[in-house]
Amino acid sequence: MQKINRKISVAPMMDCTDRHERYFLRLMSKNVMLYSEMVATKSAIHGDKKKILYFSPEEKPLALQVGGSNKLELAEVSKIAEDFGYDEININLGCPSKKVQKNMFGACLMKEPNLVAECINAMVNACNIPVTAKTRIGFDNIEDFEYLNNFIHKMNSAGCKTFILHARKAILTGLSPKQNLNIPKLNYNMVYKIKEQNPDLEIIINGGISRINEINNHLNFCDGVMIGRSIYQNPYSLVEIEKEIFGTKENPTREEVAAKLLEYLEKEVKLGTKVNHIMRHTVGLYHGQVGSKDWKRYLSDNMMARDSDFQKAKHIMTIVQNNEKAILTHV
Repeated sequence: MQKINRKISVAPMMDCTDRHERYFLRLMSKNVMLYSEMVATKSAIHGDKKKILYFSPEEKPLALQVGGSNKLELAEVSKIAEDFGYDEININLGCPSKKVQKNMFGACLMKEPNLVAECINAMVNACNIPVTAKTRIGFDNIEDFEYLNNFIHKMNSAGCKTFILHARKAILTGLSPKQNLNIPKLNYNMVYKIKEQNPDLEIIINGGISRINEINNHLNFCDGVMIGRSIYQNPYSLVEIEKEIFGTKENPTREEVAAKLLEYLEKEVKLGTKVNHIMRHTVGLYHGQVGSKDWKRYLSDNMMARDSDFQKAKHIMTIVQNNEKAILTHV
């Protein structure tokens, strides 16, 4: 089995990391590992598989994240993921939303380590791609190293060797999913200790990480770093990651990224995709740059409505070129 490089990865994010976002991110980074939005097992089994699971070959390496707690369904989805060409399947053990809890998956499964182990074992036996787990470090009043370590040992015994640890506990009652991304305090040291005590396991750290110096520091203690919201807000930061972490010499300008995305947009529109379904992901392309307001304003005025016209998309290159000139002037 080919070893997957998870040194840097982009987190699965609902309503964010769809196939269009992943294609966009791949224009800036060939080396990061990408993850799908979480897909519920029943949707993957009974829904429109092509619509739900399709991806472009350019998006690889790519993992499918799945939510569920029925081992037979999880096994079936693992085989489906392999057949579709995904490089990995990841079980969500970290989402704290009420809807997810009601359907018995996500962070509430941290309360059920034996059930999780059964699920992972069924997934491992159903496919030949890696089965990985993304979890919080605790839940509600439990933020205990021994509990987390035992939970990981159970999953490891079931066949899982890679763990993505969001370094916050999940508060299952009283906080929204958004609040769960900020209010529980980060505890990176617990993740470091998990790696120290389990040197043979692949431990990826996640939570509140955005800067290169932070990434490099975490890589001293863990096998990889997963980044979430900061990539969505500032996607071009992937180019800095390519340069500084992977040593990539030739990287695209923002203008080149926009031009390539327009080629993709034109093809997708002909297939029936709405302009705004793609362009909504590009709001942060000029994050922190001269001309950022012009870029956002043009997107807002011309490309965010459901009936946005591709002809207007063509004119965005004028905005891009003006922005690039402005950036060069200020360098």
